[in-house]
Amino acid sequence: MRLLIVEDDAGFRQSLGLLLSESGHVVEAEGDPERALARVNEEEFDLILCDVKMPGMDGLTFLRRYRAQGGSSLIIMMSAYGDEDAALAAMREGAYDYLQKPFKPDEVILTVRKAEERERLRREVGALRLTLGIGAVGDLVVSQSRVMRDLLELAGRVARHNTTVLITGESGTGKEVIARAIHRMSPRSENSFTAINCAAIPEQLLESELFGHTKGSFTGATSDHPGLFEIANGGTLLLDEIADLPQPLQAKLLRVLEEGEIRRLGARESRKIDVRVLAATGRPMEQAVERGEFRSDLYYRLNVVRLHIPPLRERPDDIPELLTHFARQVAQRLGHPVSVTPAALVALTQHSWPGNVRELRNAVERAAVLSAGGLLDRRDFALSDGPNAQSGATQGALDLRTQVEAVERAAIQRALEASNGNRRRAANMLGISLRTLFYKLRRLPAA
Repeated sequence: MRLLIVEDDAGFRQSLGLLLSESGHVVEAEGDPERALARVNEEEFDLILCDVKMPGMDGLTFLRRYRAQGGSSLIIMMSAYGDEDAALAAMREGAYDYLQKPFKPDEVILTVRKAEERERLRREVGALRLTLGIGAVGDLVVSQSRVMRDLLELAGRVARHNTTVLITGESGTGKEVIARAIHRMSPRSENSFTAINCAAIPEQLLESELFGHTKGSFTGATSDHPGLFEIANGGTLLLDEIADLPQPLQAKLLRVLEEGEIRRLGARESRKIDVRVLAATGRPMEQAVERGEFRSDLYYRLNVVRLHIPPLRERPDDIPELLTHFARQVAQRLGHPVSVTPAALVALTQHSWPGNVRELRNAVERAAVLSAGGLLDRRDFALSDGPNAQSGATQGALDLRTQVEAVERAAIQRALEASNGNRRRAANMLGISLRTLFYKLRRLPAA
């Protein structure tokens, strides 16, 4: 183990360090508790041995400040005769054990060994919980690629805490799936998981949906109505397409995250809530912040931990298992077996899947519904790119779809330039909804 001795007596500090070094531990020592406190902020230690009585800062104060700044290492207090009450007080506040000076070499070695065993068991239990957590979401997250397994492991570690998480990735990569996995692996798994798409609800209704309203607070409010924050109380709330949250609501969301309470529209009093907030977006948030479309303080509050889901084209190793998973789901709905030929598997693996996992799932369902039998070959899938792409009129310059897309792309580009990149204003200029504009931007990446 890596140990830190916090002891103002230089002679005692040196002899204890020598004893523990000879026992096979890596030992560091500090005579000044302030310096030691700064050091544990920068370095990792498995165990800290701290004297109770020290000038400037006593051991109990050291323990409190160390825990307050997030320190989790085991601490053994060392007390001289008459300091037992202070040592016991430290144990009540989270110290692992205490040694009474003067102590015999065997006594300190045994106490450290017990602490080492406890730390080993704690890590094993943590690893087991993480493994069980990942196993609990096997039906949600289907993957074989290393990058997704690493992402899921990180999600499992994050799930145990209440910190906010920002989930990013292209449309169709499975951001809500990862959010549900975090919820299922969290201590809140027995409570509700609620999701709302911030881009799909008009601004004037979104505030009521999120925070609720009181009777008479606006025309049509005939009764009190709880918002999603209240409905999700005790559970998890996913704010999807968070980049599209209107600015007036951004300030209110920040206040909810900072204060842990909401106020319904028309209400005079606030209500305490306990909700784990996850956010997701397919847009580059940093650019929205730079353009002034999204509050920087809210962005940093949401982006405590970021989980980025790579597009399917960057993890083709996941495609075979996803195909098996979707084929099994479709077979259950259709009532007959569904499988994919090796030739189709090769073609599907080489396809770029611009719509990601969602496109793959829809392709399997479409092929299964339209095919004559349950064995799906390459011709059953409407693939348009990759080395096996179909050729012909659909790729020609006179193709109507190609011409329409070119006109749309030019119109969107002009609107974005005229609105200085403000997508909400560009959508108004084009006479389409913001949601439709986002869809077209994803479908027409050159715009």
